[in-house]
Amino acid sequence: MKASAQLGSNLQSILVDMIELHLQGKQAHWSVVGKNFRDLHLQLDEIIDDARLFSDELAERMRALDALPDGRSGTVTTTTHLPAFPEGEIDTTETVALITVRLNTTVDNIRAVHDEVDEEDPTSADILHGFIEKLEQYVWMVSAENRTPRKPTAQDSTRPVGKA
Repeated sequence: MKASAQLGSNLQSILVDMIELHLQGKQAHWSVVGKNFRDLHLQLDEIIDDARLFSDELAERMRALDALPDGRSGTVTTTTHLPAFPEGEIDTTETVALITVRLNTTVDNIRAVHDEVDEEDPTSADILHGFIEKLEQYVWMVSAENRTPRKPTAQDSTRPVGKA
C-alpha cells in the first residue's frame, strides 16, 4: 500500500509532536526541582523513552507506506502542536502541569486525525490506538501528583457498598 498525501500529512503531524514530546520531556527531566523530584524525574524517563519509541515506530510505518518522515529540528519546531517549554529550573508542581498539557496536546492531535487515518489505513490507526492508550495513562499518572482527593458527596453515602 502507498500512503496518500493526506495520510502522510496526518502521520507526519503526529510524528513531529512525538519528537517534540520526547525533547520537551528531556528538558523537563533536566530542569525539574522540588518536592518529589526523584519520582517525577524517573517518571519523565518513562515518558521520554516511550515518546522516542513511538516516533520511531511511526516513522518506520510511514516508510512502509512509502511516505517520507521529516524529523529535522526545523520541521519539528515549526510544525509541532506543543507549546514551547520554558527555560530554567521548574518546580515539580509546575512541571507536572506542563507535561500534562503536552501529553494532552499530543493525544488531542492523534484523535483529531485518527478517523482519516483509519479510513485509509486501519493498520496505522491500530498503532495510534496504542499511543493513545499509553499517553492517556501517563496523563492520569502524572496529573495525579497535583490532585487532591475528591470529597464524598451526599449521593455517594446513599449508594450501597460495592455499587457504582
